[in-house]
Amino acid sequence: MTRTKETKLLNTVNYQDDSHKTILLHGLHALWRKSQLLDITLVVEGTVFRAHKVVLSACSDYFRAMFTDNMLESRQTEVHLHGISAKGFGQLLEYAYTTRLALNLANVQDVLAASSHLQILNCIVTCSTYLQSQIDLDNCVDMATIAETYSLKELRIKVYRFMSGHLLEFSKTQGFYRLSLMQLENLLTLDFPVDCSEAEVFRIVLTWFFHVDNHEFNGRINYAVHIMKYVHFNEISKRKLDGILNKFFQDRPKYPWQVLEEIIGREYFLQTSGHLGSLSLGALLNSRGMEQAILKIGGFGTSGVTNEITYCFSWQKKWMHLTSIPHVEQCNYGTAVYSNELYIVGGCFNQSLQEYIHPFGFKYNPRFNKWSTISPMKFERCRFSLNAVGGLLYAVGGISEEEPYGQYESKTCECYNPTRDVWYPIANLPMGVSQHAGASVEDAFLYISGGIDPYNRCVSNVFCFDVEFKTWMTCAPMLQPRADHVMVAVGKCLYVCGGWTSDDTNRVLLDTIERYNPEENAWEVVTKIPTPRYHAGISLVDDRKIYFVGGFQSDTMIDKETANIEYYDIENEKWTTESKYPQDIWEHTIVTLCIPKCRDDMEIISSSANSFT
Repeated sequence: MTRTKETKLLNTVNYQDDSHKTILLHGLHALWRKSQLLDITLVVEGTVFRAHKVVLSACSDYFRAMFTDNMLESRQTEVHLHGISAKGFGQLLEYAYTTRLALNLANVQDVLAASSHLQILNCIVTCSTYLQSQIDLDNCVDMATIAETYSLKELRIKVYRFMSGHLLEFSKTQGFYRLSLMQLENLLTLDFPVDCSEAEVFRIVLTWFFHVDNHEFNGRINYAVHIMKYVHFNEISKRKLDGILNKFFQDRPKYPWQVLEEIIGREYFLQTSGHLGSLSLGALLNSRGMEQAILKIGGFGTSGVTNEITYCFSWQKKWMHLTSIPHVEQCNYGTAVYSNELYIVGGCFNQSLQEYIHPFGFKYNPRFNKWSTISPMKFERCRFSLNAVGGLLYAVGGISEEEPYGQYESKTCECYNPTRDVWYPIANLPMGVSQHAGASVEDAFLYISGGIDPYNRCVSNVFCFDVEFKTWMTCAPMLQPRADHVMVAVGKCLYVCGGWTSDDTNRVLLDTIERYNPEENAWEVVTKIPTPRYHAGISLVDDRKIYFVGGFQSDTMIDKETANIEYYDIENEKWTTESKYPQDIWEHTIVTLCIPKCRDDMEIISSSANSFT
């Protein structure tokens, strides 16, 4: 007879006590304070510190190697540390037992030097973060030197970005003249946005060169050949350049100053050779650190209306979050770009199932990533046009609650002066209209096309406002009535794109782009749209490509084909299809704006989304 041994299965449960780390640290700290179980004495600048080898080794690669490898110090009870200060080491010892660092401008360099020497990486990062928060005009040169001495990449980027963003003011301080040759080169080559024109940048560089005696200048002159390559002479007019050179050289002897003048002349010729004059920047103050991006503004998605603004650079091929309109979620507002600032004005929003139209406006500065409010319009309006013409913004028509019968198509128009932050009325449009399009030609004429009239009819009317004489004129109508379309100006011609018309009962999607020649007062069809769509974002990019982003093909469904980004190259008369926008979007707007190439908060909308080319 055999006996069977019964085995009872054990249920094993693993527990983790999150408070144990805190208890352990507190226990080690208590032992240190009471001088218990201490096994190493460290002498720094004559000051004696006692600690536990195991704690030092756990925090520092330097001490781990010292106490665990076959080194002389591993067998000693007292070690002298050189190359660091007692002040810095005392802070690090406190950190080792408490995780706390008490940093200020008086001790941070000592702590950083000790952290770097002892290879305590967390403390190096903490010191760098603290220094980044303390950058100002008085210490930025010292901060740059610290960043370069200890290879602190983030601090280096932050300090040179600060210098660039405050270049005019910085150049007037004594600290500016303490820049080394290499730091001046870094300032010019790191490509961060600056707060002045390139002519001012050139003047500031010359000022730095001349802020020495003749003997030292002779040493700098050899470096001038190299440094002048980083001045964007193609952004400086010949008149401006001559004015700056005359001011600097008129009272100076011919030698050695003529050597620098010859270097400048040669570099200017190399950069502008083959170009007619200097580069036109339009409204952009300076191209340094800035690049044209295409922006998707607001609109609707599968989750409803959004105020999000996304952007994409051609070289990056990713759509990223830029900012959000600082208002409750809204739609049907006016959008315009003037002086490289984005204006969002008016629109409507829903509250308790009621649509509210408002007159308020906001302005976004991409260089500072900052929104500010502007004065509200005289009239509350939505589904209107907003265009920049001759240094002013023009709001035309739309749906307004100021009309006598409630919300109705309006013929009122008003003008905004960005310098004075004031709206004032101008001559009424010949008829009330909403969901129309607007564009300016030669910065002197504002054209309004199509839309919905007060009788809910889709119309083909075209009107032109003469900015100088402040009068409306009637132009030849479009070939087809259009609403919810976009009009862009290319040279002296106008192109109307997208939108819909209507028959007796239904909306009919339009698949043509029409071109208007003001000199002939005539319209013609130039191309057919590969993927016609409702409520697409349409904009002119690079002055020759008309982009279509988002939208949908029917009122009942989102078609995957409309997610493709398409553009028409006017110059080559060619359509190109690109990868999809990462989300389903419609009733949004598209604009181009120059924004900083480098941002700290780049949040990618989708890693698979491609941009325009």
